[in-house]
Amino acid sequence: MIKNIIFDLGGVLIDWNPKYVFRTVFETEAEVETFLQNICTMEWNVQQDAGRSLAKATQVLSAEYPEWAEQIAAYYGRWEEMLGGPIQANVDVLDRLIKSKKYGILALTNWSAETYPIAQKHYDFLSWFEGVVVSGTEQCIKPDPKIYQILFERYDLTPEECLFIDDNPDNVAASIACGMPAVQYRAGEDLEEMLEKYLI
Repeated sequence: MIKNIIFDLGGVLIDWNPKYVFRTVFETEAEVETFLQNICTMEWNVQQDAGRSLAKATQVLSAEYPEWAEQIAAYYGRWEEMLGGPIQANVDVLDRLIKSKKYGILALTNWSAETYPIAQKHYDFLSWFEGVVVSGTEQCIKPDPKIYQILFERYDLTPEECLFIDDNPDNVAASIACGMPAVQYRAGEDLEEMLEKYLI
């Protein structure tokens, strides 16, 4: 029986995309793609989610690609512009679940400890959770099993009694391997409909 629902944030409740910034920096979509696939990559960004400081990340990458220093600086210098807004349909589902008072509602997110407070200023619903585990604060990221154990131990959760929602299939698989049922949310899907079979 599911007693707790755990939400990922980016891609589930919040639209975040570096392209929102770099489409104003470069002239073509091809240039944006090339920059994000080869310079400010997701692999580089994930290191900040794992606890590396934004200043250090920018310094290291700029030293490696000095010709791109200005554009690299824009990644975190204009990070706030990467927030595209709430994924409103899913925030509405979150609201209904909280108001039902049937479940504990928590969040588990890969997010830099330095940028998460910026998101908190924008989105009131980030204060609705009974507990939040932020990877950058823990210096441990999904899909590492350690971060799931941090969640379970900190909030005294039984994995089998939780349901995790994430847009990343690797994180979903890791959750299931840790004993916590999980579903992968894909953009545009009806989250409420997805959850129905688990929340009978």
